[in-house]
Amino acid sequence: MDATERWRVLRLHVEDQIPLAVLARETGIAARTLQRWNQLYRVGGVSGLDPHPRADRGVRRTAPETVAFIERLALTRPRPALATLHRLAVADAQRQELPAPSYATVRQIVGALDPALVTLALEGPVSYRDKHELVFRRRAERPNQTWQSDHTELDILLVGADGKPDRPWLTTVMDDYSRAICGYMVFTGAPSAINTALALRQAIWRKTDPAWAMFGIPDVLHVDHGSDFISHHLERTAIALHIRIIHSTVGRPQGRGKIERFFGTVNTELLSTLPGHLGPGAKSPSPGLDLRGLDRAIGDFIATYNDRPHSELGISPRDAWVADGWLPRMPESLEELDGLLLTVPKNRVVQRDGIHFQGQRYLSPTLASFVGHTITIRYDPRDVSEIRVYDRDTFICTAIDEAHPNLRLSLLDIETARRARRKQLRRAINDRIPTVATREEPRTPEPTKRRPKLRTYEEDE
Repeated sequence: MDATERWRVLRLHVEDQIPLAVLARETGIAARTLQRWNQLYRVGGVSGLDPHPRADRGVRRTAPETVAFIERLALTRPRPALATLHRLAVADAQRQELPAPSYATVRQIVGALDPALVTLALEGPVSYRDKHELVFRRRAERPNQTWQSDHTELDILLVGADGKPDRPWLTTVMDDYSRAICGYMVFTGAPSAINTALALRQAIWRKTDPAWAMFGIPDVLHVDHGSDFISHHLERTAIALHIRIIHSTVGRPQGRGKIERFFGTVNTELLSTLPGHLGPGAKSPSPGLDLRGLDRAIGDFIATYNDRPHSELGISPRDAWVADGWLPRMPESLEELDGLLLTVPKNRVVQRDGIHFQGQRYLSPTLASFVGHTITIRYDPRDVSEIRVYDRDTFICTAIDEAHPNLRLSLLDIETARRARRKQLRRAINDRIPTVATREEPRTPEPTKRRPKLRTYEEDE
C-alpha cells in the first residue's frame, strides 16, 4: 500500500475526526498500524507515509557458520539433493548449538550462489569455459580470406535408393566475411573426404547460375578434426591450391559458430516445411522426398538465403561478398581442380572394349591409342555415367558409359543395386536348401558296436 492509499484512509481521522478505533473496525486495518501511520504523518506529512524498506532487508540472519557449511556442500561434487543438504545443515547447526536453518533458507542460500562458481565447481573448467568465459568473435577482413566447412545430419527422413527411410547429411562451405554459402553437398551415409571435396569443388569453381556469384580459392579453410578434414587428400589439395587449413580446438566448436547457426536456420525454416521432418517429439514420420528432391530444395533455400538481408550485416551475403567488385584467386582450369579434389581410384588398364570401372564399361575414341596402357581415372560419385581419363597427370579425354549414355547414374545407385541383387540371390539359396534336403532319401543309421570299457582276453571267457 503506497502513501496515497494510506492517506485516503488516514484523512478520515485527520480531517473528519473519526477515531482510529472506528477506522480499524470499518477498514480491517490494525489499530496499531493506523497509529503508526498517524505518527508518520505528523512527523513527515503525506510523504512520510511512503513505505520504507527494512534496513536489514536482504541481510541473511542465518549464522555465518551455517551459511559456509551449506555453500561448501552445494559446491561439492556430486552435489547432495536439497533435502539431504537441509538435513545435514540442521544436524551441523545442532552440533554447534546454532539455530537450525529452514528448508526455504537452505534453498535460498544455494540459489544465491554465483552460477559461474557452481559451473566451475560441479562441471569443471571445460564447461565453465564454454558457458561463462568471454568470447571474442572474429570476422574476416575481406571475402575469401576465411572459409568455414562442416557437416550436419539433417532432421529429416528420405526415401533411400533401396526404398527404405534414410537420414541424409549436409556439408556446406561458408565465407566468414559475408556469411555467403559458397558450396554444399547433400548425401547419405557417413561424411567422407569425397563429399567434402565435392562441396569444395562447387564452392571454388564458377557457378552456372549468375546469381550465385561466390567462387574462388580461399586463403584459410577453418574445419574441425573429422577424419575427412584431416585426410592426406585434403592436405595435398590445400598445398597445391595454397590454402592454409586451420583445425578448431578439440571440444571447442565456437570458432565455427556461424556455420552452426546456418544449420539451425536450415532446420527451422526449410526442413520443418518438408515431409519427413523429424521435429521434437516426432516418432517415425513418413518420408516424402528422395535425395535429389532434397538437394533441389536446399539449393533453392541457399539461393534465397544468399540474397536476403542478414541480421548482423544489414545487407545480403551476396552483396557483402561482391562488395565493390574484385577478382578472386582461381585454379588454372576445371580439369586441374578435379585432379586435386575428386577421388583418384587405383590405376586402370585400357582394355580392347574400353575401361572397366565399378561394373561399367567406358569408351571414347581417344582411348584407341592407349589400349594396354595403364591410366588414371577420376570421377564424380554423384554421376558415374562418365569418367575423366588421365595419363601421367595429363588429361586425355572423358569416357562415357556406353550402356547408359543418356542416364545419370550415381555410385550409390550402383552399390544399392548390387546389394539388392545379393539379397535376392541369398533368399533364393535359402528357399532352395530345405527343398533339396527333403527330396533326398533318408539314410538309415548303421548300428554301432559298443566298445567295451575293459579289454578282455580269451582266457577270461
